[in-house]
Amino acid sequence: MLPRSGDVLHVTRAASVQFRSKPIQFRVIRVLDRPTYDGWIWLEGYELNAAGDAVNRRSIFVQRAGLEQIQPAPQPRPHTVRSARRPVARTPVRVG
Repeated sequence: MLPRSGDVLHVTRAASVQFRSKPIQFRVIRVLDRPTYDGWIWLEGYELNAAGDAVNRRSIFVQRAGLEQIQPAPQPRPHTVRSARRPVARTPVRVG
């Protein structure tokens, strides 16, 4: 699974030994484009507390296979197309 921006993940020891004693919930901002080992990725995002509030911004180095998705990113809203604007009538302004 390759996380997307907005995904909420459960990061445990299966993803990295640094989370062996304290797993975290993590909201992804982006997947960083850094060279890594095969199957590993750098994620930038926010550590969440039990209420789901962001408490700490972090970059973490984890195995993709060890990540568990708790909540997928919200679906993007469809782009709204605005109708063409009418040109504004411009008139000379007298100064002085």
